[in-house]
Amino acid sequence: MKIMVIFDSFYGNTEKIAESIGKALQPGHTVSVVRTCKATSRDVEMAEGLIVGSPTRAFRPSEATVEFLKFLPNYCLEGKKAAAFDTRISTDDISPKFLQFMINLGGYAAKPIAKLLAKKGASTPLAAEGFFVNGKEGPLKDGELERAGAWAKSLFD
Repeated sequence: MKIMVIFDSFYGNTEKIAESIGKALQPGHTVSVVRTCKATSRDVEMAEGLIVGSPTRAFRPSEATVEFLKFLPNYCLEGKKAAAFDTRISTDDISPKFLQFMINLGGYAAKPIAKLLAKKGASTPLAAEGFFVNGKEGPLKDGELERAGAWAKSLFD
């Protein structure tokens, strides 16, 4: 299966997750890991599976991720497996409690990405997942790269 992993990254954490996903899927699949600014709708149309990831910024995906997905042709994901992921700070690591409440209210980036994938016709949208960073800039929490690889394998194997 030809799978594309498309990501945006500010501090390198989301890129590391995307690369880990790509490596985990490479045995048995043809995988491309591409930053959103270099991905094209043609690339997406040629893929059989798609995973899109973004850091969470103000409870949302990055602007580049949203713009890329919005400008994909309608129904270009019809019949394709698609999944979303984000990088995020755990609510357990956030204080004051008011900010935890705001995150619980506003959410993280993976869910809006998954909704955009479904709007573009993904007939089998897969589970969205979040991977944890320490603080705003990271690094990733221990074990997250391995968890990302296992998640990806569960989707496409």
